[in-house]
Amino acid sequence: MSEITGQDIDDSVEVRLPLWTDYGRNLRLGKRVYINDNVQITDLGGISLADDVLIGPGAMLLSVNHPLDPAKRRAVVVEPIKVERNAWIGAGAKILAGVTIGENAVVGAGAVVTKSVPANTVVAGVPAKVIKTIEG
Repeated sequence: MSEITGQDIDDSVEVRLPLWTDYGRNLRLGKRVYINDNVQITDLGGISLADDVLIGPGAMLLSVNHPLDPAKRRAVVVEPIKVERNAWIGAGAKILAGVTIGENAVVGAGAVVTKSVPANTVVAGVPAKVIKTIEG
């Protein structure tokens, strides 16, 4: 991971293979991050995973999009993704460009997250919506 990201990665980080990324240099990993297998990270727009983040198998973090205007559609629009401390992204979830996943938040399996997720909430569905607040 150090070779892919160009940064020192803490020994506490665990990544299950295969991992798919288009670039890698715009990926920042905190401590005790766990990335399960078959995760796709499109990091051209920048992706940061804070300490204690969990990412389930087959999740996608996509920091790149395309304009809606058909004449400009082959261009790319990049926006960062931030996953804050202790957040959990469930299996097969998709996190789209410009989204922040708040501290302690949970993204349900298969959710498509198009808008930022508040801290201490559970979101699920397509598109993802808050379904529960986490008390702790």
